[in-house]
Amino acid sequence: MAETIRPTGLDAQGFMEREGSLARVADAFRPAVAAARDRLLDVFGGRLHSAYLYGSIPRGTARVGRSDLDLLVALREEPTGADRDAVLSLSAAVDGEFPQVDGVGTLLYGKERLLSDLERHDLGWFVACLCTPLLGDDLAAQLPRYRPDSLLARETNGDLARWLPHWRERISAAEDTEEARRPLVRFMSRHLVRTGFTLVMPRWQGWTSDLREMAEVFAAFYPQRGAQLRRAAEHGYEPVGDSDVLRTYTDDLGPWLATEYARVHGVKAPRPED
Repeated sequence: MAETIRPTGLDAQGFMEREGSLARVADAFRPAVAAARDRLLDVFGGRLHSAYLYGSIPRGTARVGRSDLDLLVALREEPTGADRDAVLSLSAAVDGEFPQVDGVGTLLYGKERLLSDLERHDLGWFVACLCTPLLGDDLAAQLPRYRPDSLLARETNGDLARWLPHWRERISAAEDTEEARRPLVRFMSRHLVRTGFTLVMPRWQGWTSDLREMAEVFAAFYPQRGAQLRRAAEHGYEPVGDSDVLRTYTDDLGPWLATEYARVHGVKAPRPED
């Protein structure tokens, strides 16, 4: 194996450390975070179990006017269609009011799903390790500690093969403009880089959320594909509206990565909605 970045993100016992903190939220983003918090309480009241921040804002790496505000909301029961509509309206309102954020995305789940055995090494891990508590009782107290092992790799990103047909449909349905393709490049770039990283995560024995670092770690184990993932990491931060990039993702890098992932870690357990 070529020399790689020294593993990070684990404590002295080899468990994954939780990333992010409210203390790391930059002053520029605090008004948007406060508005989202207050409006979640207004919308859901006592039905809200807890809410969390994740992504670059609680990690302290967000860029003003370039980074989005990412939220995860846990309700005491399974959300309804009306709940999902309310979250979309709330997200759009906060996004429109605060130009320092470039989009607001809110994941919405029932508490029992987040704590279920099926989601223990996917959504449960996500809450326990990648989410920063914002409101309510932290569900991480009811979840285990996690190690960067093959089970975690399989259950977080072992479903790329199922996603690729949907990606092709989204690309075909998008307008034939750079502006329309740019969000697709950003989303798919990030997905592929994270999948490439978790493919090698158990061998590297560490965690990072930095796309460039993820690509470098991957490249040490798969040098023949390293340049592709490095480019994808750059597009994850600075997307281009290039149809050739999307075609490479769905016809070359994506299928190869899905096949190699299944060979190394197996396929993610199906969910009811699959």
